[in-house]
Amino acid sequence: MNHRNDKDYWSKNNLSFPLYYLNIGERFSFTKTFQNRFEELGIEIIWRQNFKKSILSFNTKIMKNIRFSLNALLIILMSMLTTSCKEVSDLEAAGTENEQVQFYAENRGTDDSKQKDNKDFKGGPVDFTDTAKKVLDAVVHIRSTQSQRSGNQDIQPQQLPDFFREFFGDRFQMPENMPQQPMYGSGSGVIIDEKGHIVTNNHVINNASELEVTLHNNETYKAVVIGADPATDLALLQIKGDNLKSLSFVNSDDVEIGEWVLAVGNPYSLYSTVTAGIVSAKARNINMNPEKLAVESFIQTDAAINPGNSGGALVDLDGKIVGINSAIATRTGSYTGYGFAIPSNIVTKVVSDLLKYGSVQRGMLGVTITTMNGNLAKEKKIDFVKGVWVETVGEESAAEKAGIEAGDIIVKADGINVTTSPRLQEIIAQHRPGDKISVVVNRKGKEKEFQVTLENVKGTTSFTKKENVEMLNYLGADFETLDKETAKKLNLDGGVRVVNLYPGVLRQKTQMRAGFIITHVDGKKVTDIKEMVTALENKKGGVMLEGVYEDMPGKQYYAFGLDS
Repeated sequence: MNHRNDKDYWSKNNLSFPLYYLNIGERFSFTKTFQNRFEELGIEIIWRQNFKKSILSFNTKIMKNIRFSLNALLIILMSMLTTSCKEVSDLEAAGTENEQVQFYAENRGTDDSKQKDNKDFKGGPVDFTDTAKKVLDAVVHIRSTQSQRSGNQDIQPQQLPDFFREFFGDRFQMPENMPQQPMYGSGSGVIIDEKGHIVTNNHVINNASELEVTLHNNETYKAVVIGADPATDLALLQIKGDNLKSLSFVNSDDVEIGEWVLAVGNPYSLYSTVTAGIVSAKARNINMNPEKLAVESFIQTDAAINPGNSGGALVDLDGKIVGINSAIATRTGSYTGYGFAIPSNIVTKVVSDLLKYGSVQRGMLGVTITTMNGNLAKEKKIDFVKGVWVETVGEESAAEKAGIEAGDIIVKADGINVTTSPRLQEIIAQHRPGDKISVVVNRKGKEKEFQVTLENVKGTTSFTKKENVEMLNYLGADFETLDKETAKKLNLDGGVRVVNLYPGVLRQKTQMRAGFIITHVDGKKVTDIKEMVTALENKKGGVMLEGVYEDMPGKQYYAFGLDS
C-alpha cells in the first residue's frame, strides 16, 4: 500500500474547482457514506490519532480488480470542502450535516469550587454561568443555502494533483449532467433589538439564495438582508418574531487587554456553544479582507473560535457585546488560540448607517499611512516617535484641505491617542462624511493640531441614501448609478450597476452576478436607480432585465417573476 506521508507533497497539491477549494492536505469532513464510497474506489482514509490531518492512500491490491469511476470520484470530491485559514463560516454539501466532525472523548475531573465574583478574580476558578444565561437566547444559528452553479466543464486535467493524474491520465472528460446539489453554509448571528435585527458577518451570508435562522429554543425563521458592508465584513438581517431576546453593545474603546470575554456561536453547527478566554490584543490587522476600502482593527482573543462561530458574539462578563467574531489565524483550519472580532464601536456605526441610510456612510481622511517603528524612523532619519506615518496625501482630499502633509506623524485623532494604523482606521471608521475631527500630528518634532472635515470616496460630504428600501431588499442587491466615465467607455447613456447580491429574487431566480449593469427594464431604458425602481415598483408577473458586464462582450438578459 502506497501511503503518501510527505507533508510538503500534500500541501502543494491543491485541487481547485469553480466555487470550491479542496485542500487535500487538510482534514476532510464527510459522512460515513462518502467514506465507504472512497473505499469502494480503492481509496483508503487513514486518520492519525490526533484527528488533525488525514492521509489519502491508494489500495493497489483493490485497484487491480476494480474499475475507477471518474464521475463518482469527482462527485465525492465536489461534495467536500475545507475552511481556509482566514474564513470562519463552513460550507458543506447537502446531506452532510450529520457526522461532519470527528470527535474523541477526553476524561476530566470535576471541580465544584466556583468563585461567583468574576470581576474580582484573583487566581481562582471563574463562574461564567450567569453570563451564559444572559446571552444564549440572543445568539442564533444562520444556515445559508446556495444553489450550485454549473461550470464544471471548465475543469482541466492540469488542475488535478499529480497523484490523481497518475491514474486518470491527461485524457479525460468531465461527466455530463453532473448532479448539482445545493450547498449549505453555517454561521452565527446576534439579535440586537426587539424588532428582530441580527448582526452577522458578510461572508456568512455572501452568495446565499436563502437564509434560515434558528434560535436557542429551536424556533426557525426566514431572514431577509437589510444591508451589508463588505469593507468591514458585516451584514444586517431581520426576522419577524415575538418576544425576541437581544443583546446591547458596550464601548469597545473601554475594553482592556487581559479582560475576560466569552465567545458565543455555533462552531461546526454545534448550536449554542460558549467558550471563555481573555482579550489578547486590540487593533489587530490580519490582512484578510480583499476589499479596496477594507477596515481591519480587530479585537484578538484566545477564546476558542472555530468554523461556524463567524457572526457570533464576543461578550464581556455583563453579557454585553464587545465585538462580532469574524476570523481565526490557523494552519489547521481550526482553533489554535488566535481569534479575531470586529469591535463593537465599528459594528454600531455600520448597523446605524444600514438602518438609516441603507448603506454605510464612510468618512475618509484621504491619506496612505504606515505604523511608525524603529526601522521606519531610521529610514526617514527622524527620532523615533510613536504614531502613524503619513506616506502620501491625496490631492484635494480632506487631509490636504486641512493642512496635513506627507511626512507628518499622526499621534492623536478625535481626542484619542493613535499608535498604529489599524487604530487610526478604527477611529475614522466611526465617522461619516461631513464630521469634523481634530487630528494632532508631529511635524519635525513639534505637534500641530488640525481640524479635518471628513469626506466620502467621491470627495464630497454628501450622503447616499437608499430609496425604496422595500423594493431593493426584495430584489436582494445593492445598486449604484453608473458613473459617467464607465458609461462613456461602454458607450452607454447610463445604467445601474449591481454592486452586491444578497438573498432575494435576483439570486434565487437568475444567474446574475455582481457587476451587471442594468440598462433596460422590459425594454425601457433606465439611467439611474430612481428610474429602475420606478419601472419595477408597479410591475406584476414577468420582468426582463437587459444589460452588460464590463468583462463580457455583448448584451445579457435576465428574466424573473415579481410576486403580485
